[in-house]
Amino acid sequence: MSYGYYPRYVSVAEKKAKAQKKIKQLRKKNPDLHPVILEGTALAKTWWGKSWNKNLESYADYENRIGRGRSYVRHCAVLDLQITPGKVISLVQGSMGAPYTVEISFKKMKKNNWQNIKKECQSHLSSLPDLLAGKIPKALQETFLIQGKGLFPTPAEITFDCSCPDWASMCKHIAATLYGVGARLDEDPALFFTLRQAEIDDLISQAVQSKASSILKKPSTGKSKIIADDKLSDLFGLDMDALSPVKTPKAGKKTAAKTGRKKSKTHDALQGFPSAIALVSHLVGKSKKGCSIKDLQKSTGFPAKKLYPILFRLKKQGKVKNQAYGVYQSTVNLDLM
Repeated sequence: MSYGYYPRYVSVAEKKAKAQKKIKQLRKKNPDLHPVILEGTALAKTWWGKSWNKNLESYADYENRIGRGRSYVRHCAVLDLQITPGKVISLVQGSMGAPYTVEISFKKMKKNNWQNIKKECQSHLSSLPDLLAGKIPKALQETFLIQGKGLFPTPAEITFDCSCPDWASMCKHIAATLYGVGARLDEDPALFFTLRQAEIDDLISQAVQSKASSILKKPSTGKSKIIADDKLSDLFGLDMDALSPVKTPKAGKKTAAKTGRKKSKTHDALQGFPSAIALVSHLVGKSKKGCSIKDLQKSTGFPAKKLYPILFRLKKQGKVKNQAYGVYQSTVNLDLM
């Protein structure tokens, strides 16, 4: 119904309720549905999400049009958003009953750009957890964001299409999807490298090789060049104590004085497991519905920045896969082990 020449005003609450109802309907047919749901009013909170949006808004081609999607993504109108190598596909609820399908393609990062970025990372990048957490030196941030030469795509590298009847080259549904990508990167920054078809291992291996060489070149106080655990922790960004075998106290030792202390979640979770990697693999494998980062944080006591590289390693080994974005599922049948 319309009032005069103007459509009836629809409140934010009504729009969100309509979107939530549609999400429930769609999930009955597609349980892998992954809507974009913001916590609060901010479109993005992490360095990766904010930088994605900042890059898009910095281009004159998008500056005046991308803003059309802000209210849509805030109102939960992006009912589903899937990221695969070089492509984003989404369902966006418009004013009509059926949602519109949006498809956005991204060209693979230019080889020369990638080579230059890898060189920069040799001297500036410290670890995988820091990279994914957005703890990136300012000089490297500037390199990543250079228009046409950095990590982030230019308008010339992006093509898009929407099933809606809007004649504009960038409709509200496409704009909402682009902002939705920024929100998704808040959840899983590694998806950025999936989308850009760039191997994050290349960045880390370059940095690790450079850092390892510098550590080994330093004079050793011992008879042999053995890298201490504190150096390894700095090198890989992982807590080496958490990755080492757990030692149980021997009988007869004076442990009574310590029994009054409250054990940490990490200590309890590690009992019986040779490493944090094995622990995470076991927890993911035991969950039939899959585990999110928050689930694993609660079970292990590990912060997200330690869990991301562990899960990344397990995915590379083929032991873990994404059941949905941000939800991990084991590929190994524990019942057969």
